[in-house]
Amino acid sequence: QAKECNGVKVPIDTSKPNPNEVEFDNLYLDMNGIIHPCTHPEDKPAPKNEDEMMVAIFEYIDRIFNIDRRDCPDAKSDPSSPAPRAKMNQQRSRRFRASKEGMEAAEEKQKIRQEILAKGGFLPPEEVKERFDSNCITPGTEFMDNLAKCLRYYIADRLNSDPGWKNLTVILSDASAPGEGEHKIMDYIRRQRAQPNHDPNTHHCLCGADADLIMLGLATHEPNFTIIREEFKPNKPKPCALCNQLGHEVKDCQGLPREKQGKHDQFADTMPVSEQEFIFIRLCVLREYLERELTMASLPFTFDFERSVDDWVFMCFFVGNDFLPHLPSLEIREGAIDRLVNIYKNVVHKTGGYLTESGFVNLQRVQMIMLAVGEVEDSIFKKRKDDDDNFKRRQKEKRKRLKRDQPSFIPGGQFSPQALGNRSSPQAICNPRQAAFEMRMHDRQNSTTSASPNTSLTPDSSPSLGGGIKRKPEDSDSEPEPEDNIRLWETGWKQRYYKNKFDVDASDEKFRRKVVQSYVEGLCWVLRYYYQGCASWNWYYPFHYAPFASDFEGIADMPSDFEKGSKPFKPLEQLMGVFPAASGNFLPPTWRKLMTDPESSIIDFYPEDFAIDLNGKKYAWQGVALLPFVDERRLRAALEKVYPDLTPEETRRNSLGGDVLFVGKHHPLCDFIVEQYKTKNTEAVDIPPELCHGIQGKLTLNDNAVLPDQVVQSPVPMLRDLTQNSAVSISFKDPQFAEDFIFKATVLPGAKKPAPVLKPGDWEKTNNDGRPWRPQLGFNRDRKPVHLDQSAFRTLGHTMPRDRGMPGMYPNAVPLGAYGSPYARPLMGSQQQIPKLLSNLRPQESWRGPTPLFQQTPQRTAGAAPLLAWNRVMQSPNQFQPAQYQGMGPMGYPQRPEDRMDRGRQV
Repeated sequence: QAKECNGVKVPIDTSKPNPNEVEFDNLYLDMNGIIHPCTHPEDKPAPKNEDEMMVAIFEYIDRIFNIDRRDCPDAKSDPSSPAPRAKMNQQRSRRFRASKEGMEAAEEKQKIRQEILAKGGFLPPEEVKERFDSNCITPGTEFMDNLAKCLRYYIADRLNSDPGWKNLTVILSDASAPGEGEHKIMDYIRRQRAQPNHDPNTHHCLCGADADLIMLGLATHEPNFTIIREEFKPNKPKPCALCNQLGHEVKDCQGLPREKQGKHDQFADTMPVSEQEFIFIRLCVLREYLERELTMASLPFTFDFERSVDDWVFMCFFVGNDFLPHLPSLEIREGAIDRLVNIYKNVVHKTGGYLTESGFVNLQRVQMIMLAVGEVEDSIFKKRKDDDDNFKRRQKEKRKRLKRDQPSFIPGGQFSPQALGNRSSPQAICNPRQAAFEMRMHDRQNSTTSASPNTSLTPDSSPSLGGGIKRKPEDSDSEPEPEDNIRLWETGWKQRYYKNKFDVDASDEKFRRKVVQSYVEGLCWVLRYYYQGCASWNWYYPFHYAPFASDFEGIADMPSDFEKGSKPFKPLEQLMGVFPAASGNFLPPTWRKLMTDPESSIIDFYPEDFAIDLNGKKYAWQGVALLPFVDERRLRAALEKVYPDLTPEETRRNSLGGDVLFVGKHHPLCDFIVEQYKTKNTEAVDIPPELCHGIQGKLTLNDNAVLPDQVVQSPVPMLRDLTQNSAVSISFKDPQFAEDFIFKATVLPGAKKPAPVLKPGDWEKTNNDGRPWRPQLGFNRDRKPVHLDQSAFRTLGHTMPRDRGMPGMYPNAVPLGAYGSPYARPLMGSQQQIPKLLSNLRPQESWRGPTPLFQQTPQRTAGAAPLLAWNRVMQSPNQFQPAQYQGMGPMGYPQRPEDRMDRGRQV
């Protein structure tokens, strides 16, 4: 992370070796996992407008590059694009839910606000701001089109300004290129692996938060595959949306004035700020665990670990994925994956082979696994009910115990208990007699009110034994449970399930077989999608619920082929398929009218309200949104009438695009690309792999290309144009294969297995001189942990402020990256800066290169006109001349002479 010293942020020199002691070759960014955290960050204020949001996205990508890459030759960025129909159903459910929950939350907030104000409560004035509709993060919207422009600008800026990007090849696949982001990345990896000159020891790093990235990474069978994702920190404190105070939610807000915090109320409006941290998931370590788990002896066929990994990935689909509902008897939180593995190891001896091969399913063998699961379904449902009852009983006993152990009286105000470890000086007691009198009166009122749970109060406040007050439901020990009409733990559960969920009798064998066949098709489609690419853009599972495992009889002869030549939806067509009417403002006016006009032929696709079936769950977000499925033929027929109303800009946004490749002037491929533009070659040419780190594909001229010595216009008013551009871009297409080509799911010849990380099973038995096993932390087994001696801790103790009043186990420790925060006090003249004390851990050298433009503050004078795109260049024609940076480093601090010499050599 960038350090801040004396208020000056010292950028990171990304050309240095990776501090994680590993060098990645290819870095992939699934932009969905970047855009959403930037729209509603956990620990920072949300961006006020789209421009700030774009800059936040730039900074997030920078952080990933700073963590991951020092000599990474290839980086690929993939926002999600028009998705297969099977995925659109899930997107539709999410967007309808988001719209419904957003409106309900706003109404509830307004209702509680009015109630509190009516009772005389105190609330800060309501901030009038437009609610950000996260549904705009969908291909085809103007937001996604602006994001694509901003990413092109960002890439060009970094190739021009950051020395770490000197030899980088960047491929941008924006939202106009069809396909989900993570699956476009996997398709790129598959196609590059199939090239004869591909390096089998390429180290891949994929940035994304989705759990299915783990499955996708395993499906590549690459030995060096790492996933980087945000570290999940549960129970982060969030302020109340009404009073902006911590410690309660909106529904519990009482409108009380904020209590004084700190001696001088110095923490009034501050929240504990911590920089988001990231973790690495090393799939080579997961493969070691799986190898121990799945290795089987005495098989009637040769054991192949790679094939068993594919079977494990396939079995994980039964507990849920983005395209199919999970089987009723398999809940991941109940250990369903372990149960499936145990059944698999018991049955695989009878199957005669593995369940899958390179993305194709052997249904006869799968049937044996599913029927084995079906044999224990009844006991699974009964155990689930017993576990649930036991959990409720323990929770009830816990509440009773807490209520019983709660002290009868806790002094408040000046006499309230203070947390241990709080070294702030205690405040002097003021008027103790009055404070003691108020506490006694308060205690007397409480004891009188709760004299007896079965007594009521007379008008003179004396207890009456006549009639009892009925206890309110919210005071009871048990919470209201949603009604469960299925009762899977009782006899007749299958009959009730099909009657309630599908409105048919369980005896309707024909319908049950139709549901099972659709589910089997889904299993085959999902596995093919993970291993070979999209088998059909039109297929989807046409039911809201899954069948039982015991229904999977006779599936061996079910067809599992898909229609060829299907095409994806266009961006605006996808918006019509997934958006609720409340998000119609992102669509053209005549298209929007189809969502709201009562006379519209597809008005039934956009219900204003819809039911959510909890399906045995407790919370609404866990339930099933019962939305009507979109009929593709009816949708296309309705859109044919409004297609002529599209403007040229909307028509451009509605077209399908492709990938774009960027390189800087120092890249070996740069001259080759520039020559294509000079000769105006309209034919697609092959990339010379020796010039581009072994990457292969086709290049064609791009109409909106970034070209050397041409100004790159800034899409964001707060950022300057790139007037001294030396980067170049060109359209890129992955290597193409025949439609029936099969990508083999195997480890490539020549791949080296990473060094083992797990403790050997025979460690104690073998002669290791009695040495204990030392677990490996990080990527390097020989990495020595850094320790501070006692003198360093004493120095930290003297340097850190002691009067911050922060509770916790270490109240005197400054949060990481908090120098200059409100918790840090100014250092005295004799005290050393903390970064200097820790300088021996990792020296931070000066940065060599101009500051990225989105980190620079535009220079504006008071009263001056806004720097629009056409006059920014006129006012600052020489602002990017190299001479400007001769004596000053980024952020305006001077460079040392040796740094200037080094920078000169690099340029």
